[in-house]
Amino acid sequence: MVGVLLALAGWWWLGHGGKSDAKTPTFAARRGPLEITVLEGGSLQALESQEIKCEVRVGYQGTKILRIVEEGYLVTEEDVKTNKVLCELDSSELQKQIVQQEILYQSAEASLTDAQQNYEIQLGQNESDIKAAQQKTRFARMDFDKFLGDTITPALIVQFGLDKMLATLNTNNVEETAHAGEVSTGKPGDTQVVGKTNVPAMSPASAPEVLVPQVLVDFTKFADINALGDGEAKQKLRKLQDDLQVAEKELGQARTALEGTRRLFEKGFVPKTEQVRDEISYESSRLKVQTAETAQALYLKYEFAKSAEEALSKFVEAARDQDKARRVAISKLAQARARLNSAQGQYEVQLRQRKDLTEQQAKCSLLAKKTGLVVYGSGRDDGVYYGGEERVREGATVRERQAIITIPDMTRMSVNVKIHESYIKKIRKGLKARITVDAFPDETLTGEITKVGVLPDSANRWMSPDIKVYLTTITIDGTHDWVKPGMSSKVEIMVNKLEDVVYVPVQAVSPDNGKQICYVAGGFKAERREVEIGEFTDEFIQVKSGLKEGERVLLRLPEGVESNRGEKENKPSEKENDKPAAPSKPAAAATAAKS
Repeated sequence: MVGVLLALAGWWWLGHGGKSDAKTPTFAARRGPLEITVLEGGSLQALESQEIKCEVRVGYQGTKILRIVEEGYLVTEEDVKTNKVLCELDSSELQKQIVQQEILYQSAEASLTDAQQNYEIQLGQNESDIKAAQQKTRFARMDFDKFLGDTITPALIVQFGLDKMLATLNTNNVEETAHAGEVSTGKPGDTQVVGKTNVPAMSPASAPEVLVPQVLVDFTKFADINALGDGEAKQKLRKLQDDLQVAEKELGQARTALEGTRRLFEKGFVPKTEQVRDEISYESSRLKVQTAETAQALYLKYEFAKSAEEALSKFVEAARDQDKARRVAISKLAQARARLNSAQGQYEVQLRQRKDLTEQQAKCSLLAKKTGLVVYGSGRDDGVYYGGEERVREGATVRERQAIITIPDMTRMSVNVKIHESYIKKIRKGLKARITVDAFPDETLTGEITKVGVLPDSANRWMSPDIKVYLTTITIDGTHDWVKPGMSSKVEIMVNKLEDVVYVPVQAVSPDNGKQICYVAGGFKAERREVEIGEFTDEFIQVKSGLKEGERVLLRLPEGVESNRGEKENKPSEKENDKPAAPSKPAAAATAAKS
């Protein structure tokens, strides 16, 4: 009877209770060192590369590739030394523009030369005009001093402010001579002095105005020979006085002679004719005295004042003419300078355009500047071209700033990977990594993280907005000839190494209402057990407590538990670190199967 009951129990357990657990794969918990790694896929690329772009500005229509070296061509040191042409662009349109620009440039150069010559001529003319006006003023002042004498005129000039006017004119001319006429009249980069003149380097509107005072002088008070200096007026007065004195002496002699003749005539010693002769002589001398007195009076009253005022007027007018000549010279020089500056500006514009077109033509030949492997375009490995770009080849149309050739530096290679946001807190610069190239699975390379993205990848944000990944660069140690850009590879980043821990596959642990549980195989039914987890990799996870070494855990939930608990059992943890997303890994399954 007991044997029958045991047989029935065994049959029920095998057919019902133990059916699912027997078919569920298990894994024996291990104790030992556990390397905490992050495994991601990426593609190889050069850490540094020379990107040769189209720098020809030909508008939206672009320019065509006439010749280009084959993709994969190895640029050598000899190619760099000889400036080998890697790509030649169509420059026929630029050559037409250069011919037209050369005509405009020659015209602008001729206009500049003409403006320079006119400017120099104007400088010389202004210098002559200013000197002539200065000479006229100086001579007028000399005539004024000559007439009144140099003892009166200085006092008059100071009295009426004419000295300040002269000082202003002469000072301006001295300063203008020092600064005017020094302009750049050569080609860009050359400076030469084309002349000096008394014309200031300023516009007519900014030139200081010299105010010539209105002078009204009463010269009658100077009509005294003792008040005048040595001059024409004093000389004239002295002569008039001398003439009057001579006439008066002659009149005295004539009077004495007439009186003597009359006495002799009364006594009968002389005839009547002698008396008449002496009377005529006396009358003539008296008239001479009157004439001399009248001449002196007229000169003092009219001619002296007129001549003095005329000399002063000529002097003042000469000063006005000097100021006028100065201002006219400023105006003419300003006009000549404006024409020169305009011609200089036009010349520089045409020169820059000519130089720019020449440089553009030179940029149609893309020369070898660095050794390396030639890769067409920007090195895209997806074969996708954006913005209407054509595949780089002979006859293709390229546009400004479009990458035509990329020459990677094969001596320094790297791998670009995208790290999921759940792992990014573990990633930092300086961590070591193992790289396996898909084309050479038996070769393992080493490297180091040299760059970690601060923000999520923008390109991935548009394509998969719910997945946040960070671009990370791993620099490969050493130089390897068989490593080529674009090769697919896997990168295992060494985050940490736990020396003595218990660990199981990540699929053996699942979240349940904020807790982490696993199912331990044994007896008639798998035991549900709560565990405390630690760090994890893509394959294994650390179990801090709740599980011992050697205990076998189920690698998936028992069927009964799954059907009974449903979404509640499979509900993900609200805490990010409770259970990371663990994609199915063939390697993990294979490991579990072997166990």
